[in-house]
Amino acid sequence: MLIQVNSLTKELRHCKVLDNINLEFCSGKIYGIVGVNGSSKTMLLRALSGLIRPTSGEIIADGRTLHKDMDFPPDMGLLIEKPELLEQFSGLENLKMLAGIKNKISEARIIEWMQRFSLDAHSKQPVRKYSLGMKQKLGIIQALMEEPRLLILDEPFNALDAESARTLREVLLQCKEQDRLIILTSHHAEDIALLCGEVAEMQSGKALSVKTPPSTLPAGRAGAAGI
Repeated sequence: MLIQVNSLTKELRHCKVLDNINLEFCSGKIYGIVGVNGSSKTMLLRALSGLIRPTSGEIIADGRTLHKDMDFPPDMGLLIEKPELLEQFSGLENLKMLAGIKNKISEARIIEWMQRFSLDAHSKQPVRKYSLGMKQKLGIIQALMEEPRLLILDEPFNALDAESARTLREVLLQCKEQDRLIILTSHHAEDIALLCGEVAEMQSGKALSVKTPPSTLPAGRAGAAGI
């Protein structure tokens, strides 16, 4: 998969929250989006996933233009901000309902994913009683479970325990080896350094493409990137 971002601009209330962004993302890589709070990292992910329309510019996925040839990128797994869940149902029930939209995976496969992230698939506990970390795991699983070609993940490591964070890193590296495309944001310098080969640094709605892995960036530069 190849995603091209050409002169992307988004204005809200006459303010440019995304300002003439030009980036390219291709399969077989993990890209990091970094920056301080308010730098429009999440807004960029919303644009890439088709959740907002650009004021000008375009996003092209495999030769097809978003909001012209399609509403959303094809075969996408998405986690933006807090997972949207039906809190009166259990974790397994939530995931089964989501899986029922495409009918691509079995209940047994969903249970395997839950076990991988140390969630009890057979618990009747409603999601409203889940901890923040447990809800985050469900959000991650719903994005991963159908093995999409494109993964867009906004702060996926938030609220995860150390074991689950290691599991997620392992899964994302496996996705990379499977020639899938992963784009993520994270405030954790370790995760960016371990996972991402290329980084786009957001500054006041602008994007600066950084080719050098963050682990080798000068200390001052890394601090400016908010990682």
